[in-house]
Amino acid sequence: MAEIENSKGGQGQVLDPTSFRDSVGTMERSGARKWVFPRKPKGKYTNYRYLVSWILLGIFFVMPFITINGNPLLLLNILDREFYIAGQPFYPQDFFILALGAIASLVFIILFTVVYGRIFCGWICPQTIFMEMVFRKIEYAIEGDRNKQMKLDSQPWTTEKIWKKSLKWFIFLLISFIVTHFMFMYIVGYKEVFAIMQQGPFAHPTNFVVMILFTAAFYFVFAWFREQVCTLVCPYGRLQGVLIDKETINVYYDYNRGETRAKWRKGEDRKAAGKGDCIDCNQCVVVCPTGIDIRNGQQLECVNCTACIDACDEVMVKVGLPPGLIRYASEDELEKQKKFTFTGRMKGYTVVLAVLVGFLGYLLYSRGNMEAKFIKPAGTSFFLRDGKISNTFNYTLLNKSNEKITLTFKVLEPNNGVISYSGSQKIVVERDKINKGSINISFPEKEIKLSKQKITIGVFDQTGKMIDSYDTYFEGPFKMQY
Repeated sequence: MAEIENSKGGQGQVLDPTSFRDSVGTMERSGARKWVFPRKPKGKYTNYRYLVSWILLGIFFVMPFITINGNPLLLLNILDREFYIAGQPFYPQDFFILALGAIASLVFIILFTVVYGRIFCGWICPQTIFMEMVFRKIEYAIEGDRNKQMKLDSQPWTTEKIWKKSLKWFIFLLISFIVTHFMFMYIVGYKEVFAIMQQGPFAHPTNFVVMILFTAAFYFVFAWFREQVCTLVCPYGRLQGVLIDKETINVYYDYNRGETRAKWRKGEDRKAAGKGDCIDCNQCVVVCPTGIDIRNGQQLECVNCTACIDACDEVMVKVGLPPGLIRYASEDELEKQKKFTFTGRMKGYTVVLAVLVGFLGYLLYSRGNMEAKFIKPAGTSFFLRDGKISNTFNYTLLNKSNEKITLTFKVLEPNNGVISYSGSQKIVVERDKINKGSINISFPEKEIKLSKQKITIGVFDQTGKMIDSYDTYFEGPFKMQY
């Protein structure tokens, strides 16, 4: 039987270890919400997480202002179909690259989870980073640590409680408002967001309403819903259950070493008394941001945040026992009591992950700078003049590069076609622009053997390098084949 500390303070109900997983740890059996008041964590892993979080937060708030050759580093404007990744423009024509990238990313997530468990959730997930490193820190600064928060929550609405709660909620709302604006910078760009702010809500009522709704959503999630996002909404937490196995790395409690649990007594030989290293101090429970007891085994609510590892190690050092009672490990390691090794399967999956990252990079790098199409106008046919057959083609040129390109065309196959331009023979396409026009292509009549004959048109830049080609058909008179 595992005694779980009630999140409102004091001792909670005793849970049956064979059935406690039948309900979410932050819910009472009646279905009522159990509010979680985690103690402020500290320790080696917490410091590492702080470093990772501040780097990622810095990237999030700085990236909208970074440009490469005048293009935003990242922009995903779905409404205007304007996309920039790593400063390179992407168009609906490039969606096959994004689709392949999405498939590769899904495979990456699956393989990563099979090997490394839910480390992403505790270290990189935006929900965890904003909750634990921003909103929770503000809560600690205003209301104090765990015990002070529980005391404040249980007391009547005194002046102290009113001003502290009001100040906290106001700051939460302000941060949600700021985060929403930065999110919109990734959609329409920072210049457009600043312009909307300067012109006011009446000039952009739709944008204003959308921002208010997103601000309300952020505020709701981080002020009230909190860890419920990870346990009730996030699909990755559910997916984890079918991906991990006994060799997956996760945060585990070493039950072989820790059981049987017993309170600490100074000078006692715990091994001779049949007691394990767990002194049942409950510190791993009170620091957990999702309110679980890691000693009960792997659970859906665990996000691998390592707060329990730091709390347990701190206690182990104080009482003179080896740290690592709670640590990153695999279930197989705990069952067989063998030292953790990077298995051949893990090495293989890691290689596959590296290949997938390289593949995604290749897709981005190998994308052409120019996309050209030559289409015969609907309803048009060929015409004969001076022993030559001519067809008209409408061209569409899309410059995907970050610089202006001067282009010329050449018929590659058959190689004796002649192109006549409606204007200059050199066509200039500005960066990130589309250029349209028409050309005539002529062949000697004897060269056209079929009523519809395949031809290939090459597109060359100012250096003479072919940067794209397009296969189309050339229409001629019907000829009887014998």
